Amino acid sequence: MAVNQFTDVNGKPITFDSESHRDFCREFTISNAKLSLRTILIYTCIVWLFAYAVFFITENTVVLSSAIIVTLVSMVIGIHFVKVDHETLLIIRSLGVQVSSSFASGRECTTFIEMSKIKDIVINEAVYMHRVIYYLCILVKNPSDPETISSVVPLFQSSKPRLNCLEQVYKACQEVLLQN
Repeated sequence: MAVNQFTDVNGKPITFDSESHRDFCREFTISNAKLSLRTILIYTCIVWLFAYAVFFITENTVVLSSAIIVTLVSMVIGIHFVKVDHETLLIIRSLGVQVSSSFASGRECTTFIEMSKIKDIVINEAVYMHRVIYYLCILVKNPSDPETISSVVPLFQSSKPRLNCLEQVYKACQEVLLQN
């Protein structure tokens, strides 16, 4: 079990955990920073103070009610659908690859890809605005023609680790995939 500190493409700290269960099974977990109560309180206070200022000028109570409802709904949506605490990649040579995302609310989203459908795991690059971003992805075989690729499944979409972290995951995945 190796826990390392890395940064994502935006420079925010992330934690990388690699665990080898057997020679044929590896698990990688990338954890984002926890949800900051201070940040939530600051944004809530800003929205509510702005709403109170508008209420003071217009004397319309709908503004205050709307600000409270919008703030609460956006917090619930953010915690349940947007804020990912950690992402996990579990690769088992004989079975396949399982990709899981755990959200701040406790909700989990899991996808499994059978090994017979996987052509390869590669590091790909994308041009985003004025920079190049690297990401790890699974190349899925086309069912009708196994030599071609039908889809690309990106991994660690929320944490977006930098290349130095992706290289470690890539090398370990290739070791598992290429063992006889």
